[in-house]
Amino acid sequence: MTLNSPRTLVTALLIALAGCSQAQTPKAADAATVPAGGDRPAVLKGIEKHGFEVIGEFDAPGGLRGFAGVVGGQQPAAAYVTADGKHVVVGSLFDANGQDVGEAPLEKRVAKPMSERAWKKLDESAWVRDGRADAPRVVYTFSDANCPYCHRFWEAARPWVDAGKVQLRHVMVGVIREDSPAKAAAILTAPNPSAALLENERLFDRGGIKPAASLTAEVANKLDANQVLMIELGFQGTPGILFKDAQGMVQRRSGMPQGDDMTVVLGPR
Repeated sequence: MTLNSPRTLVTALLIALAGCSQAQTPKAADAATVPAGGDRPAVLKGIEKHGFEVIGEFDAPGGLRGFAGVVGGQQPAAAYVTADGKHVVVGSLFDANGQDVGEAPLEKRVAKPMSERAWKKLDESAWVRDGRADAPRVVYTFSDANCPYCHRFWEAARPWVDAGKVQLRHVMVGVIREDSPAKAAAILTAPNPSAALLENERLFDRGGIKPAASLTAEVANKLDANQVLMIELGFQGTPGILFKDAQGMVQRRSGMPQGDDMTVVLGPR
């Protein structure tokens, strides 16, 4: 998943409609009314078989009917039904000024509600704070205690975190090695989880934190829920990073941000 602006989604949408993604995904945001069954063009059933979920209708030019929806439960997409009701095109429709006529409706009806819901789910997950509680910027990262790329991201983020500009919230999962869940449990159940996370990172090259002796049902359920959320938000591995852009929309990065992208994720240094 990429919670980017609709303009950037065309390639990903076409891939998704081709049936490339097999991940289990949540239902789309319910911020708009789905057209009544009797008024919905039958041709939409064809793209629904490929994972397009219709959320609502919006005004479209040239005798077309525009429909805002989601592909694969994640990607906001626009579909345009021809005047005869026999054909439908999924993608971007541009006017003479180069403006995508579906961009604003998608942001209002689909992208923004999905963004807000994703952020809420992250806030309610089992995460560990890294940085000042009053830091102006919050970045979530799905982290495995044994993940070398998670460790590299932790190291690279130190200038922002230590300066009080960014608070990292590590959504702990246990997916890489056999003892990953036990290490995550050791961090989550520590008297000071933030200190335990710091211990794991500082000792990473020497094996990290000592795994918990056992995994309680409560912690196991938290780790399972975090992993489900990780997959739900479109990540297949760690780190999976989410942050808000200048417009307040949730953006994502799969893996370690490279080069100047660190400032996109973490803000000005």
